[in-house]
Amino acid sequence: MEFSSRRKKSVTKFQTELYGHALQFYGQPPVENISLSEFETFAVDRLKLLKTVENLGVSYVKQSEQYSTKLEKEFKNLSFPYRPDTDDRKAQNGESEYEKRRKDHISHFILRLAYCQTEDLRRWFIQQEVDLFRYRFNDLDPKCKLEFLHRNNLQYDTISVKEKKTLLDKLVSSSYAVSGITVENQDFYKVPFQDALDLVRTRKVYLKGGYVYIPHQDIITIVLNDFRTRLSKALALTARSLPAVHSDERLQPLLNHLSHAYVGQDYSIQKNIGKISLEQIDSLSGKSFPLCMRQLHQALRESHHLRHGGRMQYGLFLKGIGLSLEQALQFWRSEFIRGKVDADKFDKAYAYSIRHMFGKEGKRTDYTPYSCMKVILSNPPSQGDHHGCPFRHSDPELLKQKLQVYKVSPSGISQILELVKGMHYQLACQKYFELTHNIEDANFSLNHPNQYFIESQKVLGGGKDIKREADTPQRSQENTAAKGSTAARDPAANASQNLAEITEELDSFFQDARL
Repeated sequence: MEFSSRRKKSVTKFQTELYGHALQFYGQPPVENISLSEFETFAVDRLKLLKTVENLGVSYVKQSEQYSTKLEKEFKNLSFPYRPDTDDRKAQNGESEYEKRRKDHISHFILRLAYCQTEDLRRWFIQQEVDLFRYRFNDLDPKCKLEFLHRNNLQYDTISVKEKKTLLDKLVSSSYAVSGITVENQDFYKVPFQDALDLVRTRKVYLKGGYVYIPHQDIITIVLNDFRTRLSKALALTARSLPAVHSDERLQPLLNHLSHAYVGQDYSIQKNIGKISLEQIDSLSGKSFPLCMRQLHQALRESHHLRHGGRMQYGLFLKGIGLSLEQALQFWRSEFIRGKVDADKFDKAYAYSIRHMFGKEGKRTDYTPYSCMKVILSNPPSQGDHHGCPFRHSDPELLKQKLQVYKVSPSGISQILELVKGMHYQLACQKYFELTHNIEDANFSLNHPNQYFIESQKVLGGGKDIKREADTPQRSQENTAAKGSTAARDPAANASQNLAEITEELDSFFQDARL
């Protein structure tokens, strides 16, 4: 991608073909010159869009009517393409729709540069882009979906009519929302089962001989896996080019600022250090810890040991709520020596990793507590582990038993399990928050365990110093709390307010950068 003070007005044959469809895999990078002003506008608008996707994804069931309505409105407001619009294309001689597709394409690649820099940034960017792609693909009519598959050489093998008739009963009984009539009138794709693990796990497809038979309506799962894989590889390649990009003094500060605009609160900022005493932890775990941290604390108290994954997830969480390095060493040492680890072995084998979390060893990186997305998507627990997300990684029956022990009502458990069944893990955790705090609407979008703790402290009215100090780094949460009594109960409305405030700062930064 090149940058200049003027934009070329001519539309090349390459661009016409590239923007011939409202949706793409972003396989070809932009080849035209764009101005820095356009660079800034495109980048900020796509960040607004991706942040809206994130907020709606943890506030509503994805692909629900409310979710789709609010996301469609955001597409219109920001002038991004969301479905082929024939009348609009004709009204502007193709220019309006072309410009939307051009903006979509270029802005995606700009954010690739900003969000390829670290694992956490890449994970956030991929998740939002995948959710965005899912919405846009599902919004296409069947003809456009087929056109998209053909344009991207996604030639999945359809089974023959004979094979379809032979497997008719199996396909009807195994495929979600498929009857004998619809089987005859739609294509089924034969795909290796490893390419459709989500469908296999939720038992929505027929599995035979290492292949799954997917009805046309569920092909989105395979397309999304392909999109995620391509984007992940592309971000890794983009990261290799960063030294050359950072040599441009105009771009480096802009990209760094963009990459930090929407990554959420930095819970490694320890302004509340020492405000949590070791004696409080047991009480707080039952009142204000999310389920993932509550189960880690309980496992530690019972077995007096946690494996590395659990120590990292729980240790960084405790650091985020205010435990100092000295307190952390005392906490872990006292617990481990109650088990099979003596004090000398603890100092030699475990103390280093705790100091490392606080940036006192090794590369001296001040590690940040894990977000919900990182807990859900990375390093799944194996036998003997207790880390991970209980809503994502626990067997539904075991999860049900755990919720019963924690005094969640039967109707509440049913609501949570229904959300888990639909793979809405953050919504399930948010519902757990509402049920355990006896409120009807949490009035925030949950995306971090430490956010759960802070919001719990607000609801319970205790720990005022903790609440005040922990809220300082994040303007959006501070404003939400201050306006909570008068703001609309719609989480998307609060998110829009936060977006407007953060966007003002971004715009101000870009203006200063030009000066």
